[in-house]
Amino acid sequence: MKDVVIKIVGTQNYGQDDKDSIELVTDGKYAFSEGRGEVFYTESELTGMEGTNTHLTISPLEVVLRREGSVTSSTVFREGQRNAFLYDTPYGKATMGVDTRKIAANFDEHGGSMEIDYVVDMDHAVFGRNKFQMHVREQERQTI
Repeated sequence: MKDVVIKIVGTQNYGQDDKDSIELVTDGKYAFSEGRGEVFYTESELTGMEGTNTHLTISPLEVVLRREGSVTSSTVFREGQRNAFLYDTPYGKATMGVDTRKIAANFDEHGGSMEIDYVVDMDHAVFGRNKFQMHVREQERQTI
């Protein structure tokens, strides 16, 4: 496991001009083997999921996002497919869906970047089209 800096930009598009974006830069852990990257970090108050541990397994064709803590979920993103998942929060549980339009991921032993373009729904009612971008880079070692 390597210490890394993770930059995440999430954009939610609810309509023609109705967009929300959030940017998070945080420390985390990263490993790469057999063509897959694994990213671990803890959510902050900024994301509304403070105390939740997030784990992503990233390959060119699939991204699996698991969260445990104040929010618990396991979401699978596969380009061209819709996947349903249970979203468990302190306010209740909901069955949600993601219809992944595009995944672009490029990772190696030093880190990498990815973008997922997807539509979120609940009971097949569309909430919006989202983009999730992540950049992972090794932390610079300080010499004394």
